[in-house]
Amino acid sequence: MDTIMETNTNMTEPKKDKIPLEELTPKEIVKQLDTYIVGQHKAKKSVAIALRNRTRRLKLPEEIRDEIAPKNILMIGPTGVGKTEIARRLAKLCGAPFLKVEATKYTEVGYVGRDVESMIRDLMAVGYNMVKAEFQEKLKAKAAEKVEEALLDLLLPGSGEKKTKKKAPETDGEIKQISDISVALGNIFENAEKQQAQDVAAEESGSSKENSSMNETREKFRAMLRDGKLEDRQVEISQRRQARMPSFEIFAGGNMEDMESAMQGIATMISGSSGGSRRRSVSVKEAREILMEDQLDRMTDPDKVADEAKNRVQQMGIVFIDEIDKIATGGGTSRSGQDVSREGVQRDILPIVEGSNVNTKFGVIDTTHILFIAAGAFNVSKPSDLIPELQGRFPLRVELDSLNADDFKKILTEPKNALTKQYVSLLETEGVTINFTDEAIERMSSLAADVNARVENIGARRLHTIMETLLEDLSFEADEHKGETIDITPDYVDERLKGVVQDQDLSKYIL
Repeated sequence: MDTIMETNTNMTEPKKDKIPLEELTPKEIVKQLDTYIVGQHKAKKSVAIALRNRTRRLKLPEEIRDEIAPKNILMIGPTGVGKTEIARRLAKLCGAPFLKVEATKYTEVGYVGRDVESMIRDLMAVGYNMVKAEFQEKLKAKAAEKVEEALLDLLLPGSGEKKTKKKAPETDGEIKQISDISVALGNIFENAEKQQAQDVAAEESGSSKENSSMNETREKFRAMLRDGKLEDRQVEISQRRQARMPSFEIFAGGNMEDMESAMQGIATMISGSSGGSRRRSVSVKEAREILMEDQLDRMTDPDKVADEAKNRVQQMGIVFIDEIDKIATGGGTSRSGQDVSREGVQRDILPIVEGSNVNTKFGVIDTTHILFIAAGAFNVSKPSDLIPELQGRFPLRVELDSLNADDFKKILTEPKNALTKQYVSLLETEGVTINFTDEAIERMSSLAADVNARVENIGARRLHTIMETLLEDLSFEADEHKGETIDITPDYVDERLKGVVQDQDLSKYIL
C-alpha cells in the first residue's frame, strides 16, 4: 500500500524504464506503479485512467478536444500510505511536464509568500527544461563532431588554421589581374609580378609541407582522442559565463531569494556585462563536457523549445498539490492567526484549477486542460471543509487504505528499492554481509503495525525508525565486522528492540 519512503525519492531511474506515453495503457501504468508501490489499487487505477485520458483526448478532433476537461483527483488517506509516492512515480513514468507542490507554501494575495500562480510558472520551467533536453539529445551526434574538432584545436594550437590559409584561387586571380594591368601599362610591373609569383609559390610549397605534417599529427591525436588515451591531459579552455534574462514575475509574488536573483539579473542587463569569460585548466574529459554543453546551447533554438514546451504543458501538464488538507478551514473557524489566509489560498487556487491564463516568461499559459491531483491526510479537517467550489473541481475522490502487518512485510521485500535491500547494499560497502530471515521480517512488520496502533499512525515511515534502531549498533561498528556475514533473526530483532517490545510507552523509544 505504501512504497519506499522519502529518502528514496531522489534516486535516479534508469532510462530503460521509460516507456513512450502512447504505449502506457492503464494496465501498464498500474503494473509500473506496482514495481515500487504496494497495494492502493484504487488510487493507482484512478491516476492510470486520468493519465490515459490525456492521450485519448489528443486524438480527438479539435472542436471536441477543447470541450473535454480533465477529471481532477483528490486523494484522501493517512500519512505514509503512498499518496506522494504515487505522484512521484507517475511523474517519472509518464514523461509529461509534472510538478509537485506543497499547498502550505502559498499565501493569499496581499500576504508575504508565494502566490499560487507561481506553480504554473514552475510547471512551465519544468516543461521547458524537459523539451530542451529532448532537443539537445537529438543534436548530440552533430555537436560531438564540432566538439572533437575544438578539442583537437586545444591539444594542437594552430593546427586548425590551415583552412583559413588555403586561398590559392584568390591569389591566382589576383596575380592574373595584376598581370593584365601590367601588360596594359607596358609591363611596368612585370618583374615585380614574377618575383611575387615566385614568393607565393615558395610560400605555398613550404606551407603545404607544413600542413601535411600537421594534418598527420592531428589525425594521430584524433585517433588517440577517440580511443580515450588523452582523457587526463590538461588543456586550457575559455568558459563563457552566460547571463540569464531577468525575471519580473517575482513582483506578482515571490520570496526574497527570487527577488535578489531578479535584481542581479536586471543589474547585469543594464550594465551590459554577461560576466565575461575566464580561462580554466581542465582535463580533456571535463573540457569535452563544457564544450558539448556550450555547443548544444548554440545549436538549440530557444523559441522552438518554448513553443513546444508551452503546448506540452497546456495539453499534458500535471500538477500534484500535496497537503491540501492544511489549507482547509471549518465553517466555524475564526479567521485569525495562521489560519487567516487559508481560505484565501483556496480562492486563489480555484481559478487556476478551473482554467485561467497565467503569465510566464515563456508566454501566457492556459490552465484549462492541466490535470490537478490533490492529496491530504484530512485527519484534523475534512474534505467538506474546503470551499464548495474547490471541492467541485476535484470530482474524483480516492481513499487510500491504512497499512497492516502484511503490507509492511511486502514493503520490506517486494518493491524494486525495498528498505532491506538498501541496508544490505549500504553495509556491503563496508565488507559486511547481512541476511534478513523471513521470520525477522515478519517480526519487524508486526512490531511496526503495533507501534502505529499504539502511538501515532505514520504509515510505512515507521519502518525507517524500526530499521534504524535495529541496525544502529551494526552501522556504527561496521568497520569492526568487515568480512563477516550477520543473520538478522527474530532473536536479533527482539534483542535490539526489547525495550520497545516490553515498554507500553512505545513513544519513548520510537518516534
